[in-house]
Amino acid sequence: MRVIVIGLGVQGVKRQQIAGSDCVATVDPVNPKAQFKTIQDVPVHSYDAVLVCTPDDPKYNVIRYALANKKHVLVEKPLWCATAAQLEELAHLAQANNVAFYTAYNHRFEPHFMRMKQLLDSGVLGHIYQCRLFYGNGTARLVRDSAWRDSGSGVLADLGSHLLDTLHYWFGTKITQHNFSIISKSNFENCAPDHVIFADFDSKLKIEAEMTLLSWRNHFTCDIFAENGSAHISSLCKWGPSSFIYRQRVLPSGRPVETETTLTQSDPTWALEYEYFMSLCAQSKPEIDFSVNHWIYTELERMASEELLLA
Repeated sequence: MRVIVIGLGVQGVKRQQIAGSDCVATVDPVNPKAQFKTIQDVPVHSYDAVLVCTPDDPKYNVIRYALANKKHVLVEKPLWCATAAQLEELAHLAQANNVAFYTAYNHRFEPHFMRMKQLLDSGVLGHIYQCRLFYGNGTARLVRDSAWRDSGSGVLADLGSHLLDTLHYWFGTKITQHNFSIISKSNFENCAPDHVIFADFDSKLKIEAEMTLLSWRNHFTCDIFAENGSAHISSLCKWGPSSFIYRQRVLPSGRPVETETTLTQSDPTWALEYEYFMSLCAQSKPEIDFSVNHWIYTELERMASEELLLA
């Protein structure tokens, strides 16, 4: 499979490294290390797939060009378009041309995220009462120095998209029935929001998600409380050590039976995700489920509107 990388920023360089010898060209309008300035400059017969690592604004045109030329596409999250109609157009184009079209949410391949999904799917926790997520990094100054990143809904689109995808990955389509609302929005150091909390406390499954660019030690946590016990994640592999704790409830009360798994390793998610994308490309009829993309897009747009009301 011959791939080209569009956008040689931080993400693009990572994608290029993971693709290795599969990468036959790179494209970037300003990075002198790229061989081409636009995707149109690349001979269309010279590649089979495109890894789109651009800012949000150019994504639609780049993806549309690639899909129209029957190229498989991986696009960095979030999949952003100016309108929902453009989003649907891209989905239909991929289906019509029988090519893979995948939005990259690499945390699906985080070992403890997969372990959490297995635990939830097993049903041993019983009724799930509450899920609380925190995702923070310390990129506020880097974002402020980037005009395109310090705009729009800020950290909500950046890290909030990951959290929405994680919720869908763990809880499935029932999560789409939740009505999330912005609980708190702050612009501590940035023009765009750099600290956001959204939640739904009205459903049987209470959910709270917090994201920030002001966590000077990059960190992720998850706490799930349920009828028969609880499950907890602390940190990601790239920021490790990363731990997963499963606590089995003791009735009527008492110290729970606790199982802890701690990983100290490099981040495996990028390579695993690339392998998954390659498997999609190899299918005679690539599976394209756009419902998750559409739901995330709709939720981000709706909550971004709430942000404006809170300004």
